[in-house]
Amino acid sequence: MDLLALADFNLVARHGGFGKASRAAGRPKATLSRRVAELEASLDLRLFERGARVLKLTEEGRALFERTGQLLTELDETAAAIASGGNSPRGRLRISAPLLFSQTAMGKLAAGFALKFPEVRLEVTTEDRSVDLIEEAYDLVIRVNPEPDESLVGRIFLRDRLVVVAAPDLTPSTDGSAVPVVVRGPAGPGDWSVTTPTGQSRISVNPILSLSSLVMVRDAVRMGVGAARLPISLVNHDIAAGTLVLWGDVVGPDIALWALYPSRRLLSARMSAFLDHLKAAFPRGTPDELAAYVGK
Repeated sequence: MDLLALADFNLVARHGGFGKASRAAGRPKATLSRRVAELEASLDLRLFERGARVLKLTEEGRALFERTGQLLTELDETAAAIASGGNSPRGRLRISAPLLFSQTAMGKLAAGFALKFPEVRLEVTTEDRSVDLIEEAYDLVIRVNPEPDESLVGRIFLRDRLVVVAAPDLTPSTDGSAVPVVVRGPAGPGDWSVTTPTGQSRISVNPILSLSSLVMVRDAVRMGVGAARLPISLVNHDIAAGTLVLWGDVVGPDIALWALYPSRRLLSARMSAFLDHLKAAFPRGTPDELAAYVGK
């Protein structure tokens, strides 16, 4: 396969058209069109659907783009690193991270990484939705308890757990009546199962306030509005200071934060550097480490 033709195909696919690719690369549109046609002929495949106004990848073209785009980028970066006499991290690193982790820790993590590796252009996007790494051109995603995905590999770098907390003047019900609670997102009345030093128990709850952020939930609980289920790392300092009281651990699986990347991708120097940066920030990966990092 002609690597130069493959590189031209990726250029057109990335920019969504021959004209845009031509302007971005400063190369003749006719040359790009000819090289892509030659690649299609050599593969005996149609890689683009060509309309009057729209150029769209075929299913085969999309598969080829997904499998070769990052590899070509890594080849270019490897050649640049060798030419400069080393393998120091450089280039763009795009990361998607969940809202709470971004609000509490990602700013300091990103700043520390940028100071350590000034030749890496780090871009962090905050979102709780599941992103497509290939389609949306992310190098790495941080996710909480992700669903299994055989196309991704990675590692757990932090663990947390949910607890029920409330302001000191609010106490658990002793007669089975519902206690007011603050929740993230919509929720109706029900029971929460918790584990305490004396065993497992159930708390009947009545959601009176629904908020979209766990930081907002914590702030509302501090005001005495109601109890809430929150990560221990987010309320550890409040419990130690006595501004919040621990009612028990929520029964259920612990929270695991994963750093994930495509399984077929060789780890670039910048990706390895960021994973090492995470490990250095949280060497044991415990909730206490995250609480201490957030509280610095």
